[in-house]
Amino acid sequence: MSATGTTATGTTATATGTTATTDFHQRVIGDAAAAVRGLTVALGERLGLYRSLAEHGPLTPARLAELTGITERYAEEWLHAQLSAEYVERHPSSGTYTLPPEHAPVLADPRAVTYAAGFFTALKALYATEDLLVDAYRTGDGVGWAEHDAALDTGMGSFFEPAYQHLLLPDWLPALHGVTEKLATGGRVADVGCGVGHTTLLLARAYPHTTVYGFDYSEDAISIARQLADDAGLSDRVVFETAPADDYPGGGYDLVTFFNCLHDMGDPVAAAEHVHKSLDPDGTWMLVESNVSPSDIDTGTPAARMFMALSAVMCLPVAVAQRGPHALGNHSGESAFRAIAREAGFTRWRRATETAVNAVYEVRP
Repeated sequence: MSATGTTATGTTATATGTTATTDFHQRVIGDAAAAVRGLTVALGERLGLYRSLAEHGPLTPARLAELTGITERYAEEWLHAQLSAEYVERHPSSGTYTLPPEHAPVLADPRAVTYAAGFFTALKALYATEDLLVDAYRTGDGVGWAEHDAALDTGMGSFFEPAYQHLLLPDWLPALHGVTEKLATGGRVADVGCGVGHTTLLLARAYPHTTVYGFDYSEDAISIARQLADDAGLSDRVVFETAPADDYPGGGYDLVTFFNCLHDMGDPVAAAEHVHKSLDPDGTWMLVESNVSPSDIDTGTPAARMFMALSAVMCLPVAVAQRGPHALGNHSGESAFRAIAREAGFTRWRRATETAVNAVYEVRP
């Protein structure tokens, strides 16, 4: 057969293999490019390159370098990487580059609900655990959250924060029966697994008569959260403490919130039981989780691809490291979470609202 021809089965072949193999090879090369590009996105976010393009563009590499305090040669190479990904546009006649206005809310505006650039700063922490993950995969052990660089706290916080900023107060809380009324007049809230405290601070700012507590077992995250509270002038209304989900202090809470963290816990039943114990009899457990399930594994949607990959390198290893009876992964789905709530003693369950990424559940005693 020639370098290109037809095999006995009728499939077209090339010198490098079947057309299907060639297509798949190109797709994997594309994924490899995206994996490396992620580092350029993290650099763009940390150095303010996207923001400068959005605010001052079109810019030459020299002007971008001047505005952001980097060298011109690196500015030029970074712009080439962005151009190859079609993140920016080039204007050959002037030698300038532009961040299209429709790209700015994704890459340059942390206040936008579509902002995604912050996530890429977590790659530093995730890629650094490769050796630990190799050992974990072979031994069945886990990789604990504390074994990651602190960039994981801030990067993952940046990933989820836009949705929380835009949806928590106007959409998610009002979808729960009677919760906003309680918080407006004064109540007690425990934000469990609060990370660096984005949601905790949102609640404290919105409801000045309510006492808000943020609990997380990561000392690094709690340290960052306390600093953010000081910076926001909210230290008098919010308390951050290092505590596990199944043994945080206090009781009589009107609202207990778990934002995308139950699936990371080695014993989610024990955590749910503690929620049940710590709630006021008329209180509400607000459980926010990934809006994916086992049936989404092969759908290929952007959210599914993101969550499946994160589960394999972060969520599952973190849960396994806690040596509990469960290791859910982030796509265990509503039926698994509902069974955990039922086992913990909760009798009422309702999917209050949802987005393409998150499902918001109202769970009550």
